[in-house]
Amino acid sequence: MMRVAWGKTDPEKRPSHHLIHHSMDVAAVLERLVRNPIIADRLRRAAGRELTDGERAWMAAFAFLHDVGKLSPRFQAKAWPDADGRDTRSHLEEGWRWLASTHKRPDTMGGLVHALFGPLVQSRAGDKWIQALFAHHGRPCKAGNAADWPNPPAYDWKVEEAGMGKALGAWFPNAEWGDPVALARPRLVHLFAGLLALADWIGSDARAFPHELEPDLIGYGERAREQAEQALHRFALSNTPWPPEAPTFAALTGFEPRGVQSVVAALPLDVALAIVEAETGSGKTEAALMHFAQLRSAGRVDALYFAVPTRAAASQLFERIRKAMEKIGGPIPILAIPGQLRAGEAEGVRLPGYEVRWDDGGHHWAAEHATRFLAAPVAVGTIDQVLMAGLLVKHAHLRGSVLSRSLLVIDEVHASNAYMNRIARGLVRDHLALGGHALLMSATLGSAERAEWLGQAIPDLEEAKATPYPSVWRSGAREPLRPSAADNGGRTKRVAPRLVPTMAATEAARITLDAARRGARVLVIRNTVESAIETWRRVVEAEPALCLAVAGIPALHHSRFAAEDRRALDKAVEDAFGKASPSRPVIAVGTQTLEQSLDIDADVLVTDLCPIDVLLQRIGRLHRHDRERPEGFGQPVVHILCPENGLDALAREKRFENGLGGWEARGGLAGIYTDLAILEATRRLADERPIWTIPNDNRVLVETATHPDARHAITEEMGWQDYVSAVDAEEIADRQAAGMLVLDRSAAFPDNFPGNDEVIQTRLGARGPLLELPPGTIGPFGHSITSIAPPARWCRRNEKQNLWMTGEETVEAERLEEGLIIRAGEWTFIYGPEGLRPDA
Repeated sequence: MMRVAWGKTDPEKRPSHHLIHHSMDVAAVLERLVRNPIIADRLRRAAGRELTDGERAWMAAFAFLHDVGKLSPRFQAKAWPDADGRDTRSHLEEGWRWLASTHKRPDTMGGLVHALFGPLVQSRAGDKWIQALFAHHGRPCKAGNAADWPNPPAYDWKVEEAGMGKALGAWFPNAEWGDPVALARPRLVHLFAGLLALADWIGSDARAFPHELEPDLIGYGERAREQAEQALHRFALSNTPWPPEAPTFAALTGFEPRGVQSVVAALPLDVALAIVEAETGSGKTEAALMHFAQLRSAGRVDALYFAVPTRAAASQLFERIRKAMEKIGGPIPILAIPGQLRAGEAEGVRLPGYEVRWDDGGHHWAAEHATRFLAAPVAVGTIDQVLMAGLLVKHAHLRGSVLSRSLLVIDEVHASNAYMNRIARGLVRDHLALGGHALLMSATLGSAERAEWLGQAIPDLEEAKATPYPSVWRSGAREPLRPSAADNGGRTKRVAPRLVPTMAATEAARITLDAARRGARVLVIRNTVESAIETWRRVVEAEPALCLAVAGIPALHHSRFAAEDRRALDKAVEDAFGKASPSRPVIAVGTQTLEQSLDIDADVLVTDLCPIDVLLQRIGRLHRHDRERPEGFGQPVVHILCPENGLDALAREKRFENGLGGWEARGGLAGIYTDLAILEATRRLADERPIWTIPNDNRVLVETATHPDARHAITEEMGWQDYVSAVDAEEIADRQAAGMLVLDRSAAFPDNFPGNDEVIQTRLGARGPLLELPPGTIGPFGHSITSIAPPARWCRRNEKQNLWMTGEETVEAERLEEGLIIRAGEWTFIYGPEGLRPDA
């Protein structure tokens, strides 16, 4: 009995779905995607003209051949009973070999292949399209050495090939590309590659496309098209709910717009890039939602990705956006944080075989895998998920293609370093080039950074300080929009900065405990995890009952926790410091995870010295709302911990102290807040201005410390030229490092990606691979945890041999009295209430 060509197998790895059927599944999904009005517009922009129906059919027919390498006996043998010992190959590698063989066989598939590939030859971009075709698993695949396919008994690949040709001709009779010039446009190739990867993922879902092994060349084409339509709806990629009339601001939020909200609500729909500069707590989130609602109702976008710097911020913001979408009957948002399965009010549980069970009984496909987050109609997550679309990493094309449908909102855009900004700017440039929209938001964006985003010249220092605040900037416009004087109301706060001449944990704990014992809610933000832990230990030793707690266990807040524990920590912080939280003394100690995009309110803030833009973000958590304060805390006070010997020693010795300064490493300067000139300017502002009126002083404070002219003046005065030159050199190196890893969609489709996705980071010093913990692992707070990610710097075993943790190591977890020992291959970690740390 002759074997047929299989395209998919069942869970027991037995052939279950014919290759012709799977090929049509994927082609049918792509055919439906390219007819989506928003995607059709992105294709038009990428091609430089409108595509015809025949050209859209050509794309689907071309996609039909994505798995043609599976015809190879060397691939088919993987599911044959006697596969052991056979020479089996990748279907992508075999696809290249099949293609090479067609040059000697002009009648391949009844001549349809040569007809299909003809325009590619004329465009002189055929090799790039073929690379895109065989990159549907997420990364380019190199051609293998030419080799003829064998002809084993009981399998005739040429008969199966002929069957594919008949199906191709019957199901795509009108496939024809017109002017080949458009095929040479790189953006079109990149966009197609991402859409094909998406179509392959959807077309490989057995729930959407039930397996049929016996080939059906008559009825299956129409069946696949119907199933593709249903799958796109089921996976929230088409016909997502939206009100028939454009929602009003009041419908979204429950109140009328004010300040910058009114300005954003009046933005013309053709503004591709807007930058909103307004104080923390001014309602920038609601302004962004209104902008999305207007663009969505006008058919300019059909998705929203809201990017924030931290997971804690994403978790809190998710609830606000969920409620807004619920009010207008909009789509169900997802939380785009790996390890947290949340869609609307539903939560998911992972099952064997990559399945997820949702407690609402629904299907939330985009939320089930990080690669698919950007395919959601509304998603809230960290900036990292977006940056992955702009790097030479697996599935970057898929991420970028689905993102093209969206309004991309980047909150706290000032928070990114030179490395991240280089990636983000390239990604936003490509996003806008396809017709996408972007909204950037910040309370403390410096003029130099803003000018770079807008492609403008940097104003001089006095002009920068005189620039209106708040403001809304638009691409293509020199001057900003600003709220009218009558509409620019809002609360101000007079903050008293108090310098503390030490960064010692004992002093930080003393100030904190003194305030909490007098009834205050105290937020402590340290620059490093180590100093946060040291401060927290002293607080717990003295007053454990005053410390933030999870499940009755004193806890602190930083990034080195499992996803489930981070969620519990976020909730504890919100319960203790949120808008509706009770007025009782409590202490929360943490790091930068507490400083951005969080709607929390402290009576007192204790913080390390940090750059002025970061400091103002931290101050944004101080007296954020109008509420009754404990006696003695009516005025907002921020205690700023500074190095005992000043910053000069850090510059001259190139020394690092609790996040400030830097050390020489690998020929450059490493650190967290390395720019001592900006730090010194920030310290002087706190010393010389006893009261900061927020937000009125925001512009002057930011420019006085961060403007290039101000920075240069302090550098000259302090004699720090050598140190600042090292800082600048490191920033240039970071930009260059990012530039080498950026996926440029205006350039030709790449031949390959770098070998190790784990080494390529969205942030320098970011986390390492995600370690999947054994089922049933119980964390330090008494509930189940499923995964954890150590910092990248802990994941390098041997610097000379460049050995890195891959995430594929066997992971074991052993219970301790307070936490766990986690072993991953050669690496061992301790995980407890203080978070994750390497085992000494």
